[in-house]
Amino acid sequence: MKQVKELLKKMFCLPPLLSVILAVPAFALVIYVLAESIDGPLAYLSYAVSSYALIVVLPGIFRAANNLWRRVNRHPLGKRLTKDARFRAELSLTVGFAINLLYIVIKMVSGIYYRSLWFVSLAIYYALLAVMRLSLLYPRRQADKTAELQRYRLCGIILLLMNLVLTGIVIFMVHQNRGYEYPGMLIYAMAAYSFYSVILATVNVVKFRKYRSPILSAAKAINLVAAMVSILSLETAMMAQFGGDDDPLFRKAMTGATGGGVCVIVLGMAIYMIVKSTQQLKGIK
Repeated sequence: MKQVKELLKKMFCLPPLLSVILAVPAFALVIYVLAESIDGPLAYLSYAVSSYALIVVLPGIFRAANNLWRRVNRHPLGKRLTKDARFRAELSLTVGFAINLLYIVIKMVSGIYYRSLWFVSLAIYYALLAVMRLSLLYPRRQADKTAELQRYRLCGIILLLMNLVLTGIVIFMVHQNRGYEYPGMLIYAMAAYSFYSVILATVNVVKFRKYRSPILSAAKAINLVAAMVSILSLETAMMAQFGGDDDPLFRKAMTGATGGGVCVIVLGMAIYMIVKSTQQLKGIK
């Protein structure tokens, strides 16, 4: 038994450099086989070699990730990033705010240049997202419960306005039978990102309820809204790229159903945030 363990260790626990030397050509070979649609012995060989390379590389990846995690936690800033939920939320809001500003400029300039109501509507949507994130970021000082609830209610009110813009965007999509477009292989990356965003945002909305912080709850609600809109944009892009000669009425129905569902969810979130914060503010007073 000991000899078998030693043999398996020699076969699958290779030094890091040897693992990389083996993995790179193995993965390159399987990519070439898949890209060229090659069948036969070469294909079977590439699958076997790449599977072995993956088994060999995975332990090294886990070890590297574990070492990186330990180093991050040893640094004061890294420790704060992993342990402080409020700091992570503020960092996420800051990054999202910067990205929203960039989108606002791009969409608004495009709307003016092309005289497109579509781009102008998107610019207004990103502007409302930016306003919500900014309202949660400043002031950065620790606010009391009343101030947090007031900002939470403000986000709910802005969500109501955003829902009007989203409704207009969905109507425009359905009426003009248009949506987002992603060139080439970018649509697969956007699909992975969209599903990841929705799953992560949904988990965080539930997870951060335990902190009983209106600011954190509002921040995660904003991320969830942005993720749902990204799913809507992904649906329109996928139907445009893979729909072929599908019935335009079917595409309009699908876009209308998904867009309507998103608008209803956003409306429900906005009303819930306004009602809940108003009740709690009355209780404090």
